[in-house]
Amino acid sequence: MNSKNRNLIKPFKALRPIPEKVDDVIAPPYDVLSSTEARKMVENRPYSFLHISKPEIDLPENTKFNDPKVYKKGRENLSHLIDRKILIKDEDDALYIYEIIFNNKSQTGIACVASIEAYDSNFIKKHEHTTLTKEDDRVRNIDELKTQTGPVLLTYKNNNEIKEKLQELKSDKPLYEVDAIDSSVHKIWKIGREEEIDILVNKLNSLNELFIADGHHRSAAASRVSKNILGKNPNHNGLEPYNFFLAVAFPDSEMTILDYNRVIHGKNGNTTENLLHLIKDFFKVEVSEKPYKPLKQGEFGMYLDKTWYRLQINTNLIKEEDPVKSLDVSLLHEYLISNILGITEVRTDRRIEFVGGARGLSELETLTDKGENSLAFSLFPTPIEALINVAESDKIMPPKSTWFEPKLLDGLLSFQLLD
Repeated sequence: MNSKNRNLIKPFKALRPIPEKVDDVIAPPYDVLSSTEARKMVENRPYSFLHISKPEIDLPENTKFNDPKVYKKGRENLSHLIDRKILIKDEDDALYIYEIIFNNKSQTGIACVASIEAYDSNFIKKHEHTTLTKEDDRVRNIDELKTQTGPVLLTYKNNNEIKEKLQELKSDKPLYEVDAIDSSVHKIWKIGREEEIDILVNKLNSLNELFIADGHHRSAAASRVSKNILGKNPNHNGLEPYNFFLAVAFPDSEMTILDYNRVIHGKNGNTTENLLHLIKDFFKVEVSEKPYKPLKQGEFGMYLDKTWYRLQINTNLIKEEDPVKSLDVSLLHEYLISNILGITEVRTDRRIEFVGGARGLSELETLTDKGENSLAFSLFPTPIEALINVAESDKIMPPKSTWFEPKLLDGLLSFQLLD
């Protein structure tokens, strides 16, 4: 695939709830809830999509998430909703406008299926590594269901022509309008007219690239499943559904990234006095009279022994020419979490805990206060421009650099890999 002959996205036949049951079906993404939380959420909700995305909730509580029985149960639950006609499949290819309204802010994107060939060729760019266990789980889920049930969140550089066209097409009543548990409002419009589909497909395919914002494990798993299926298809032509993955693409100007904070359990043998002394070699340290939420890049809040501090990185340490090393998450890790607290492998070290910004600074206090010798750090949100800069440089961000909010819902739109 070259830049002059590239298909990034195309329309698809969505598997979706009948409108009168949509509120009973929708669910948060599978990876933001524990199994215990999901079990509580589905009480008296037999049609909840959590029965498909987290089917261990319908098995004994000691069942592991990757037990083969879990994936088979998910398939049974999906088939049940299809057989009961709670979920229906559109007969013709379409695109779907997906609008989310949250905290008085709106973002409007296009639900589509994205090319795995473009993903493999890095025209759909990544910024994170995946973990094999989580990727294997999604591979087995997709392979058993023969359906992609969680959309990948994509972004693209702002395009006024696309924005204007979407606003024009939103004039009709939406197909769905639902409230999520976080109070966000999700609206879906179906674009079924061929001429309108062609306009939007051509505009998106004319972009230089798309960027994965959230959903690296889903997209990586879709690529693996695609290769497994095409290897068994002697008549493979590249147009089959398994050559694509479910996605919603939003302009970068409308995306919201929250802070992704850290809690550290243990001081690496340091006393509080010694720890503050070591930190002052790299940061300006000031006591804060209230919980400190950083106001700009290069600032950090630190909660230690029931006291909040404002930290500011020494400017001579910022490597502005490097899009990864200049990130706040990189600076905090290099000069404090690794160098002083001794945590070098943040993916595997159990002394570090990651806390999404939606849970607030009070959650950092709670987690820190109940842990012996624990401390916490609040960060300034990673700018979307930094994410794009890293992806365009073909580099990888440190783990847990971004927390996108609000999340796309599961159950509104799914994509079957077999016609």
